[in-house]
Amino acid sequence: MVNLFTPQQPQTSGAGPAPGSGYQAVDTKIPPKARPVFSEISVNGVAIAESAILAEAQNHPADNPGAALRAAAEALIIRQLLLQKAEEEQVTGAPETTVDGKTETAEDAKIRALIEMAVDTPSADDAECRRFYENNRSRFRSEPIFEASHILLAANPADEAARRQARAEAGQMIADLAAGAVGFGELARARSACPSAQQGGNLGQLSPGSTVPEFEAVLMRLPEGEVTGSPVETRYGFHIIRMDRRIEGEQLPFEAVRPRIAAWLEAASWSKAVQQFIAVLAAEATIEGIEITGADGPLVQ
Repeated sequence: MVNLFTPQQPQTSGAGPAPGSGYQAVDTKIPPKARPVFSEISVNGVAIAESAILAEAQNHPADNPGAALRAAAEALIIRQLLLQKAEEEQVTGAPETTVDGKTETAEDAKIRALIEMAVDTPSADDAECRRFYENNRSRFRSEPIFEASHILLAANPADEAARRQARAEAGQMIADLAAGAVGFGELARARSACPSAQQGGNLGQLSPGSTVPEFEAVLMRLPEGEVTGSPVETRYGFHIIRMDRRIEGEQLPFEAVRPRIAAWLEAASWSKAVQQFIAVLAAEATIEGIEITGADGPLVQ
């Protein structure tokens, strides 16, 4: 009879499979060799180390590790193409200090000097700038300005009971305001949990981006002189908003935005020219270990 309350003794370390069974124990002292991330990648015979790809991947956020590694490999291929071309053309460059205060490496300076030499970007003329302006007029408007007041019934987002109560109280306040039973400023001074209560709820002038998204969405559509017909919920609680004045954005004249348009067009032209330059280098190079589809491939997009 088996004693259910007596633990079974484990096999001793000397025990093993029967002789002749064909079993071979795995040597756990030697870890299995990791599979390489890529086959060996090289550019014109110059290898790009897997360790370099892994280190570069941190600079390429992606939805999955494979995409990040692919982007890292492509970035290093481009870098190697440019460095090799710089060597071929005997290009040198003195390291400069970037806008964030960092000093270029010698290789970065060489690549910059090569691109400056090889890529010629024409200035955007007046006709090009005006055409862009006319085709994108909505992008060249001043921002609207809102003068608004509000009453805040504060409630912790994690306290469901408090938020239900705050919503109900805000709804009753809106009804009282609509009936003329109380003035907005008076109610704000008495009940609002915002420091603006001391000014009768007046928030001063607001522009897009200066409030939380839910509040701003109401500002964008609330007519001047109107009060919200229902409480506006944000993470702070529930708001009653009054639009005191709207100053709509105006179309900016072409002359005021021409320098900005010219800068955009020239930057776009420069970027396209650099892509084409790299495409030519890639087409002429022998790249092994990763599939590159040529000038239209992801390497140069």
